[in-house]
Parts: sequence; C-alpha cells; structure tokens
Amino acid sequence: MRVVIAPDSFKGTLDARSAAEAIADGWRSVRAGDELRLLPMADGGEGTLEALAAPGARRIPVRVPGPDDRVVEAVVLLLPDGTGVVELASTSGITLIDPLRPMRAHTRGFGVAIRAALDAGATALLLTIGGSASTDGGTGALRELGARFLDAAGAEVPDGGAGLLLLERVDLTRLRAAPAGGVRVVTDVTSPLLGPGGAAAVFAPQKGASPAEAADLERGLARLAARLPAAPDASGAGAAGGTGFGLLAWGAELVPGAAAVAAAAGLPLALRGADLVVTGEGRFDAQSARGKVPEAVRALADGVPTALVAGAVDAEPAGYDSVVSLTDLVGRDASFADPAAALRRAGALLAAR
Repeated sequence: MRVVIAPDSFKGTLDARSAAEAIADGWRSVRAGDELRLLPMADGGEGTLEALAAPGARRIPVRVPGPDDRVVEAVVLLLPDGTGVVELASTSGITLIDPLRPMRAHTRGFGVAIRAALDAGATALLLTIGGSASTDGGTGALRELGARFLDAAGAEVPDGGAGLLLLERVDLTRLRAAPAGGVRVVTDVTSPLLGPGGAAAVFAPQKGASPAEAADLERGLARLAARLPAAPDASGAGAAGGTGFGLLAWGAELVPGAAAVAAAAGLPLALRGADLVVTGEGRFDAQSARGKVPEAVRALADGVPTALVAGAVDAEPAGYDSVVSLTDLVGRDASFADPAAALRRAGALLAAR
C-alpha cells in the first residue's frame, strides 16, 4: 500500500512531524512493506514553518527588530519550488513582547524577514500572519519593503498604530515589487479592517488596548484605509491588526490556512495514487470542520480513503473511513503522558484494519 500520513500537531504534546513519525512507526510494526509518505501539516498558525521544513527546504536565519524594537532571531524558509515562507508570529508576534505596547508595537520585523526571503531568491511568498502584537495595518512591514508613511510636514510618522493618527500621505513609489509567483497570505480571520467586527474593535483589546486606545487605533486605521489602494471591507483585511489590509495593498491574496499549507507541502501531488491518507489533531470538535487540518486533508483526498486519529473526538467525524480516538484507545491520562506511544498504537491499529 501507499499511505500518506498528514497530521496536524497534537497541541501541547507533540509537533506535527513527531506525530507523523509516531503513526508511521506503529504502521510499520504491522505492515513493514508498505510505502509511507510523511507530510506534517499545519493550519497557518504556530508551527507552520516547521511543518514545511521538509528535506530540500533551506532555512535562512534572520535578525529582525521585534514588535518593541528588541532584536529577534528568526528563520525564513525557502522551499524547493522557490516559495519563501515567513511567519509573522516569529518576527512580530505577541509572545515576543512584554509588556504589551498596543499603540506602538509594529510589524517591521515581519517586513525585514520578507525582504530577506526575496533577497534569497524567493519567487513566491507564503506569509502566515497569526499571533500579531500590533495594530499598525501592516505599515511596519511595508516600510521595510520601501513604502513611506508621511505626516503633514512630510516626515515619517512614528511606528505602530499611534503613528497612523498623524498620517497624511502614503508614498509607494519605492515599494518593492511582489515576486512573480505571487504572495499568498495565510489567515483564518475573516474580519474587515474597520468597524465593530474589525481589527481595532475585536483584536486590539487582546493586545492590551484600553477602550480609548482601541478607538484611537480605529481612527488611525481609517486614515490608512483612505490612503492605500486596497478594500478595507475585504474578508481578512482586519487580520493581524490590519496587516492583511496592508498586504492586500501590496497585491497579496488572502487564503485559508490549512488548505494553503497543504498545497505548499505538496499534499495534492502526494495523494495521487495513494491507497490511504491518515490525518489527525489533538481534539476533533465542532471547530474542526471550519478549515482545520483534518477537514482540509479529507477534502483534498477526493476519493482516497481517509483515516482520522485524534486525541479526543468531541464531534461526529463525518466522511472518514476510519477513526481512532486516543482517549478511547489508551485512556486520557496515558495519551497525555506518552502521546508518541499512543500514536504508535493508533498507527498499528489502522494498519491492522
């Protein structure tokens, strides 16, 4: 048999690559002669870069200014097909800043990393924008790519959302061209830039903004929206503090997370001629059907039998040919204590079936 093993991480226990290896080890213990293809998956959030770091991918270390200007050591990934992968969370993410700076945090580091990917020869970009620390509309990233954001006197406005309150003019004449292969921005956030469901109203409080500061950030983003060539009401424009909007103005396309990562990892090609695909995640629940990895894999399988392995199954997994719950298989405590052992047992059980 040809079997593709493509799980997400089992969050809090195992990363996606370790999970795939454990399932494969269990399978081989029963069917040693089968051809196994391991393709760790992610949904565009934390762990995406590591999931795509397959043999042949080139890791490029970069030093960037974090969201509060402190230096951050990060990595850009260059895939064999020329796609550069950059994670906002690892360059301008909220976990990199303490204390929070809702008005002054920025995305400059994300822009530096994007520039590094282009300088390394990236012919296309896959940008993941979950976990942002700022509400700057992506202006920090665009600055590092050559854009200028000017006040009434023609001077650069300060970094962060607060600086947008002074914005009078945007100069894009030196903005670096997007790569020929395009820019795909991975996000599952569908919020517009402005309004009660937008970047400032919904997400700025999570980044430390008071009600008054959130109102100021909304006004700043509105000034930006009036000066950049993008639609502020586009689905996902409000993602990552408006970074989705800023990247739209650069010509990017916003795409759903898990499906985009699966495509970048080469899953559609790997599924050709496969007899079975095994996917999984830590908890399969009502949210899983909304763009999470197992459902994206099952959709791409398109007739290839699909098995699901989950730490716990809390919703009906419709459409799967086989389902294994680690909680049912070994018990909740054992599945947390030694998740790799539990996944090896799951792999062996699927092979036996």
